[in-house]
Amino acid sequence: MKAHNPITQLEQLVLTSDAKRFLKETAGWAFFLAILGIIGIAFMLIVGLASFFALDAMPEATQAQLPFDMGLAMGIFYLVMALLYIFPVYYLFQFSNKLKKALASKNDEVLANAFEMLKSHYKYIGVLFIIVISLNILSVIAVALGAFAI
Repeated sequence: MKAHNPITQLEQLVLTSDAKRFLKETAGWAFFLAILGIIGIAFMLIVGLASFFALDAMPEATQAQLPFDMGLAMGIFYLVMALLYIFPVYYLFQFSNKLKKALASKNDEVLANAFEMLKSHYKYIGVLFIIVISLNILSVIAVALGAFAI
């Protein structure tokens, strides 16, 4: 006997007033987090650009002790981090705006677009975490192999 799933049998999914209230609150928090993300990206860009110049002002004796140009390395690191965060913050911002618009206009297509932005946000973050975890595992393996190579 085939199990019946009432959600898949519906032509439409009706949102209760509580669900709409929760979604409206979620849109507000998503907007807040997106704004914090934009501010964070701006700080990363400022620190990245400043580190190119600030660490060049270090005394030559201190710079000679470093194996590489620390200002260049830190600048590149912060600029890359800022670039990596642009997409998830953009997706979160779009989710918030589209969700607010969908709830105000009661437009199903705009609601679907909002959830598409949320999906893209989570997908990007998930892939980024997989990459970071993989790099951490590879670095642990590299350190372990280096320790045994002596």
